[in-house]
Amino acid sequence: MFRNLAPLVLASQSPRRNRLLLSAGVAFTVHPSGIDEPGPPDGGPGAERPAKTAEECARLKARSVSALYPRAWVLGADTIVVIEGRIFGKPADEAEAVRMLETLSGRIHEVITGICLVGPAGEGGKTGSGAGGGRQTDGLTAAVVTRVRFKPLSRAEIEAYVRSGEPMDKAGAYGIQDGGAFLVRSVEGSYTNVVGLPLCEVIEWLTDAHIIEPA
Repeated sequence: MFRNLAPLVLASQSPRRNRLLLSAGVAFTVHPSGIDEPGPPDGGPGAERPAKTAEECARLKARSVSALYPRAWVLGADTIVVIEGRIFGKPADEAEAVRMLETLSGRIHEVITGICLVGPAGEGGKTGSGAGGGRQTDGLTAAVVTRVRFKPLSRAEIEAYVRSGEPMDKAGAYGIQDGGAFLVRSVEGSYTNVVGLPLCEVIEWLTDAHIIEPA
């Protein structure tokens, strides 16, 4: 659907972000940043401002990779799950995954993805209408928020899902696009944001910055 006018690098090892960009026909290089995920899950530095935490992590990812690709645009992203100010990143083990899912059971939580687009020489692109970002000297950043409601979960359901192994590499210990879809009662906002990348906002950014155009 889109074709590239400039080189793009995705500063993420997430296969879900990779698939979302590919689904729109965007060409890109993958170069994971190696930047640590935010946390801890029980609340810590930055927990009062989770959107800023996600934005900052996305910015750090994009900036670290941009230094290696001075002639390319670099997209960084970081997704967190937040409930009552507590940040849930990826679970460290199965026991933590169970605790996260027990906390989310029957309740509404927010999925926040911070995104950052850094261009050649470190300049951000022109902001799109949906992202709410702004020009910065070190890249264009924004945070997209989606509200997700879980159904009440039994202990048996939680443990069976955790045993599948699916929760272990995902913020909040679930993947809405895979087997974890049965956990979700409703979604308010961007679905792809819950998957890991707000595709509508990202495509707006890439189009406005003349990185891609409709094919």
